[in-house]
Amino acid sequence: MKFSSRLAAFVFAAAVAILCTAILAAPASAQQVTAGNVQGVTHFRRVGTTIACGGATTPAAVARIRKMGFVADINFRRPTEPGANVEGEAAAAKAAGLRYYNIPFDHEHPSDAAVDKFLAVITAPGNQPAYIHCSRGNRASTMWFIKRMVVDHWSEERAFKEATALGMTSPALKKFAIEYARTHKAPSRQRVM
Repeated sequence: MKFSSRLAAFVFAAAVAILCTAILAAPASAQQVTAGNVQGVTHFRRVGTTIACGGATTPAAVARIRKMGFVADINFRRPTEPGANVEGEAAAAKAAGLRYYNIPFDHEHPSDAAVDKFLAVITAPGNQPAYIHCSRGNRASTMWFIKRMVVDHWSEERAFKEATALGMTSPALKKFAIEYARTHKAPSRQRVM
């Protein structure tokens, strides 16, 4: 009887070890992009529970974003853009209890510095799930495209498919993103469950 108990315990431990190894070795699966309708937000798209990308967002919509479970609001609009209300959105985010970041990202002259700042913010503890947006969703989805390639180590093809579903349409921003990813690859990190 003792031998059977030990054998059963060994078999169980081996099965658990094999299962854990398989889970840790499995690649991160792509999350489905779903469209949503949020009053005060244009082009709202969500990726699982991690991120949502959107276009123009009114300060009045920020409280709804918080109620959806988001903890950070990352705005890529320049304060001088027509229709951008960066100060109003910052105040609304503070009132709703959201962490707010304005990282101006010019689609005509994209900068590595803006991407560097975004990657630092999006990977900081406590900043996910995050809502990221610009005026139409193109810049926001481009930033997520870069994050997928540089931080998550996704292939260009896989990351592009998701970014397109999120609203990336600019060939110039795609080119910028690919060049950035090729020159800024982050070291591989072991995935933590």
